[in-house]
Amino acid sequence: MTTLTERPIADAMSGTSVTTVRRATGRDAEILTPEALDFLGLLHGQFADDVAELLATRRRRALAVEAGQDPDFDPATRPVRDDPTWRVAGCAGAPGLEDRRVEITGPTDPKMTINALNSGARVWLADAEDASAPTWENVIGGQLSLRDAIRGTLGFTSPEGKEYRLRSQRLTDLPTIVFRPRGWHLPETHLRVQHPDGAVTAASGALVDFGLYLFHNAAELIARGRGPYFYLPKLEGYREARLWNRVFEVAQEALGIPRGTIRATVLIETLPAAFAMEEILYELREHAAGLNAGRWDYLFSIIKNLRTRGPAYVLPDRNQVTMTAPFMRAYTELLVATCHRRGAHAIGGMSAFIPDRRRPEVTDRALAKVSEDKKREAGDGFDGTWVAHPDLIDTARAEFDAVLGERPHQVDRLRDDVHVGQAELLDIASASRTGATVTECGLRSNISVGVRYIASWLRGTGAAALDNLMEDAATAEISRSQVWQWIAAGIRTEHGRVTRDRASSVLDEVVAGFERFDGDRYDDAAAVFREVALGEAFPPFLTTIAYERYLAG
Repeated sequence: MTTLTERPIADAMSGTSVTTVRRATGRDAEILTPEALDFLGLLHGQFADDVAELLATRRRRALAVEAGQDPDFDPATRPVRDDPTWRVAGCAGAPGLEDRRVEITGPTDPKMTINALNSGARVWLADAEDASAPTWENVIGGQLSLRDAIRGTLGFTSPEGKEYRLRSQRLTDLPTIVFRPRGWHLPETHLRVQHPDGAVTAASGALVDFGLYLFHNAAELIARGRGPYFYLPKLEGYREARLWNRVFEVAQEALGIPRGTIRATVLIETLPAAFAMEEILYELREHAAGLNAGRWDYLFSIIKNLRTRGPAYVLPDRNQVTMTAPFMRAYTELLVATCHRRGAHAIGGMSAFIPDRRRPEVTDRALAKVSEDKKREAGDGFDGTWVAHPDLIDTARAEFDAVLGERPHQVDRLRDDVHVGQAELLDIASASRTGATVTECGLRSNISVGVRYIASWLRGTGAAALDNLMEDAATAEISRSQVWQWIAAGIRTEHGRVTRDRASSVLDEVVAGFERFDGDRYDDAAAVFREVALGEAFPPFLTTIAYERYLAG
């Protein structure tokens, strides 16, 4: 097989080039090779305009929903939904994706990479998205960690002198790696794209993450008995899935990889995507492995899309919204039914509870919550689930073992009893019918968690354990968007109406109570939170604001 660096990638670029803002030094140069940058040039030359149009379409759709148009199933694509004959590739011909009963998630720094691959999970979601802060060091360092891990050479020594090593150099002895690149909305300003017309733009974070990982690792993964597998985040419809499918086709051809080798699992974590699950699978069917119930981003997307519609669409405190709420049950049951009808895996979401080895009572509570959550998912027909901590793997596995036994999945379990329509997916008021409310504690918690998470993100850590919960960008988005919506809807807590001035005072009080340390970034984080939660405008993503202000090159 011709090596990747020998293929004439630049010939297909049509004048588009990608360059670094600063010269690659040290081991960064192993990732940012001229050939890898040529490959990124190919991808941007082919798809940069499509990404720009996709983002413009998102803005138009958001304005339509804000003006009162309810999301719904597209009547134009009903023939796809009604056709019973088509199936996706699934796990066939994708070694390591047959059994996904427990997947561990986490960022790709060396220590976390080793811990994840030594964890005993079936799959590792190697996360360059919501669990990773996209500092340039993290972006390139994560690629290096993955490159070394796939080749069995990764090691790490902590500042305290503790050594971390992979338990095996055989990739097939370790969890299957499924890499999650950034979403379409995030730029990569440390790389510049020179277009044929002379225009210069920032690179696409999604294409950079995907392109570098595939370029450096596809052939090695295949040779070692695995394959290039991806989680696709924050899709808002089937046209976005179609774009990813075209990216896969072009990339495979350019690198000499058999068509269909790439497999993708799509996170259904936006409200528009919930109405297009079948179409998303259809567009990706040659490359589709499954769908995932990205519950926290899904809640954020509901708030974001319906934030201006008044009290009937207001969710109560975040910790009172559970997966048993009718609108969340509708979403997950539709996902399982859709996947199994088309031969795809349905992967459950992540419980935010995490253990604390120094506090047994916290651990006991976390294990009980996780067990309850995973028992429900396995019973509903999910084929696997997520955990965020190695100590939760056995608990999650036990619930899926009880249902699956020796079977690798339950894709053959059709959920013909599921009948979910627009009304069920948009029944947001059902979350409050059980007596759940907005409280003063919920307001303060959202502000405290939001600011502390943003500060962690600005310091370079995208997965933060706060108050015995694992927080990432999605849960921080819920926190800030709830505050914005509560202000806009004039919601009252037991202490009175939530106004912008009152929330600002609470923000000041919360930040004043933090224990400060050098480099804590709390003041910067508070400024970001004030803009994205208390401002009159509602930025679609807090991470784009924080990135542009503090991390951009």
